[in-house]
Amino acid sequence: MTNEPFEGVFAATVTPFIPDGSAIDEGAIRRLVDRLIDAGVAGLVPCGSTGEFPHLSMEERRRVIEVNVEAAGGRVPVIAQTGALSTAHTVELSVHAAKVGAAAVMIVPPFYDPLTWAELVAHYRAVSDAVEVPIVLYNIPSITRCDLTPAQIVELARAAGIRYVKDTSGNASALTELVQRYRAEVTVLNGWDSMSLIGFLAGVRGTIWGAVNVMPALCVELWKRAVLDQDLVGARAVWDRIWPVISFFETHPYTTSIKAGCDLIGESVGPARRPFLPLDAQALGQLRQLLVTAGVLPAFATS
Repeated sequence: MTNEPFEGVFAATVTPFIPDGSAIDEGAIRRLVDRLIDAGVAGLVPCGSTGEFPHLSMEERRRVIEVNVEAAGGRVPVIAQTGALSTAHTVELSVHAAKVGAAAVMIVPPFYDPLTWAELVAHYRAVSDAVEVPIVLYNIPSITRCDLTPAQIVELARAAGIRYVKDTSGNASALTELVQRYRAEVTVLNGWDSMSLIGFLAGVRGTIWGAVNVMPALCVELWKRAVLDQDLVGARAVWDRIWPVISFFETHPYTTSIKAGCDLIGESVGPARRPFLPLDAQALGQLRQLLVTAGVLPAFATS
C-alpha cells in the first residue's frame, strides 16, 4: 500500500520480545499494530532505532517487517527501516521489504566507518537502483556522525533518487530550512519527538515518533489540531500534556523507557535487549506519575 505524500503521525514501533528477550513476539507485534491503527496513526515504521534494529539478526529484521505488513493489512502504509552497515545488507533488506509489501524503505547512513561523499551517494544509489518504492533518508547525525546540511541532504536526494527525509537532527533551524527552502524537492518528516510541535508549525505535515507507542491518541490529536485544524491554542494545550512524558523519554534510555511506558499502560512488549537494562524503581515511578498527569493512565495507577 502507498499513501503519498506520507502525512500524519507514523509510529516508530518497538520490537516486542518474549519475556526473556530471546525471540520476537509476533502476537505482541500484531496487537501493537491494531492498537496503533485504532488510535488513528497514519503509518508504521518498524526496525528503526526505537525498534532496536542493531540488536536484531537479519532474519529477525525480515520477519518483523513481514509481520508488521501482514498485521497492517493495507490499512496504513509500512515504512521499513532497512539501513545496515554494508550496502549489500541494506539492499538485501530493502528488496525484501518492497517484495513483502512495504510502502517505502527508510535508510540510516552506515554508522561505523565515516564515508566519503562519493561512497554515501553510491550507497543510496545502489538501493534506489534495486527497488521501486520510495526511499526515506534517515538523518540522525547524533548517532551516525554523518552531519549533513540541508543543502547536502537535498544534493544527496537529487543524486540518489531520495524523495523523503526523516529529520532526527533536533536542529530547529535546519528542519525549518529543509521545509521552507526545499519542500519542492523533498518531503520532510520530523523524527525528533520534542521537536514535534515546532516541526508542525514550520510546515512539516508528517512525523515519526517513538512516543506514539505509549500515547498514540494524544500524538494524533496534536497533529490534527496543529496541522489540520490550524488550532494553535488547542495544539499547545495538547503539547503541554505530551511534552513532560517526551522529556522523560529523551533524558532516560529511550527504548527502555518506551517499552516501560507500554508495560505501564498494560500493553506489554517485553524487555529491551541487552545491553539495555530496565528502568530502576524510582524512574519507573516517575514515568508512571507523568503518564497519569498526561491523562494516559488513570489516577489510581500511582497507588
